[in-house]
Amino acid sequence: MATKALATWALALQFGNLTDPIVDIAVKSVYNWAGCAIGGYALPPAGIAYEASAPFIAAGGNSSIFGTGKYVDVKTAALINGIASHADDYDDTHRDNPIHPSGPVLSALFAVAEWMAPVSGEEFLAAFVAGVEAECKIGVAVFPEHYNVGWHITTTVGSVGSAVAVGKLLGLDTKQMQRAISIASVQVIGMHESFGTDTKPFHVGAAAQAGLQSALLAKSGFGGSLEGLEAKRGWSHVVSTRENLTAEISTLGDVWEISRNTFKPYPCDRIIHAAIDGWIQIHNKAVKDGLDVNKIANVTARTHPRVLFLTDDPKPETGLQGKFSVYHAAAVAILFGEATPTQFTDEAVQNKTVIDLRQKVNVTSDDKVSEHEAFVAVEFESGKKLEVHVEHTIGSYENPLDEKFLHTKFLDHVGNQIGEVRAKKALSAFAGIANMTDVGQIAQEFKE
Repeated sequence: MATKALATWALALQFGNLTDPIVDIAVKSVYNWAGCAIGGYALPPAGIAYEASAPFIAAGGNSSIFGTGKYVDVKTAALINGIASHADDYDDTHRDNPIHPSGPVLSALFAVAEWMAPVSGEEFLAAFVAGVEAECKIGVAVFPEHYNVGWHITTTVGSVGSAVAVGKLLGLDTKQMQRAISIASVQVIGMHESFGTDTKPFHVGAAAQAGLQSALLAKSGFGGSLEGLEAKRGWSHVVSTRENLTAEISTLGDVWEISRNTFKPYPCDRIIHAAIDGWIQIHNKAVKDGLDVNKIANVTARTHPRVLFLTDDPKPETGLQGKFSVYHAAAVAILFGEATPTQFTDEAVQNKTVIDLRQKVNVTSDDKVSEHEAFVAVEFESGKKLEVHVEHTIGSYENPLDEKFLHTKFLDHVGNQIGEVRAKKALSAFAGIANMTDVGQIAQEFKE
C-alpha cells in the first residue's frame, strides 16, 4: 500500500518534525529555485509560454509570475514559473539521481500559497518537504532503469511531488491525497528527446500544473485509484522494468531525500560539471604558467558513460543545445575560465573560436568513473600538457556550494532581470521564508 503510506506520512508531517539541517537545506532550495525562476524568465521559453497563454488569462489573478509584476490565475502561474525556473538548467539536483526536486513542487506551491493566503512559512516549508520526499522516493525506486530508456525523471515524478505538496496545503484527507497522487501519476511528462529545446523546461511547468490540478480535483471529489503507484498496472510497473517502491516509501521520515539536494554552479546538464570544473582549473593553470589557451592541439576527457549518453552533441547551434554539449562546455571553460549563463547563449555557441576548439575535444566513457568525477587534459601546440582529476566536482554532495556562493549566484542571476536593489530584497524575502506569516505576500517584498 505504497500510495496510502505516502499519503498518510505526508499529511502527518509537521514543521516541528524537521530538524534544523533539513530546514536549512529546504530554505536554500527555495531561494535557489526563486533565483532560477526570476532570472530564467529572461530566456525565451517562459516569455513565449506567457504570450501564448495571455489571450486566455482572466483578469484578477492572485498568483505571481515572479519578477515580472504580472499576476495570473493559479494554474498559469505554476506553468510559467515552472518553465522559467528550469529554462537556464541552473537549478538543484538530487545526489543519487538526476531529479531536479524544487521546480515542479515550488512552482505549484507558490502559486497556491498566493491564491490561498495566508499560508505561514512553516506550513509552506512542511508542504514543500513533503512534496520533495514524495517525488524523490518514487524516483529512487525506479532509477536508473526508468531514466535510461529516455524518461525525464524530474517531471515523471514531479507531478506527484507537486500534488502531494499542494494537497497538504489544501488539507486533503488520506483518501483524497491517495487519489491526488494517482491522478498525478497518470500525467507522466517528459522525455530526453526534448533536452536542448524549449520543451525541456516546459516539462517542469507542465508537471507543476498537473500536480496542482490533481490536488484540486481530488479536493472536489474527483475519483481515482487508491493504489496508483503500486498497482499491477499502476505507475511504478508501467514506467519501469524494475521498482523498489515499498522499500523506499518505508524509509519516509528516517532517510530524508531533501538532505541530499545539491545546487548547480554551472547552468547546464549536471553530468558535465566535473569535466567543466577540471577544464576551468586547467585554464587557470595555463594563465598562471603563461600558456596561450588560443593555441591548443587537443582536449580529452574520460568520464562517466552518462556524459555521452546525454551530452554527445559536437555541433550545437543554440544556447539551449550548448547546455547539453560536453564539447561546447569544454571549449568555453578552457577559453574563458568560467561557465556562467553568458557562456551558454546563442552568441557563445556560434562564436568561431569556440566552434574551432569544440572540434578538438575527444571524450571517452569509463564506467569506473563516477558521475561527479572526471579526468581531463589539454595539450597545447607547444607540446605542453596539463591534466586534472576531479574526484568530487564543485556543487556535488561531497563538495557543496557554500552560502556565499549561493547568494552571489542568486544576486547575479536575478540582478540581471530586476536590478541589484530589488534582487537583494528578493534574496532577503526568500531566504527568510521560514519566519513569514503570509508567504502569499512574498512578491510584495521586492516589487518595483
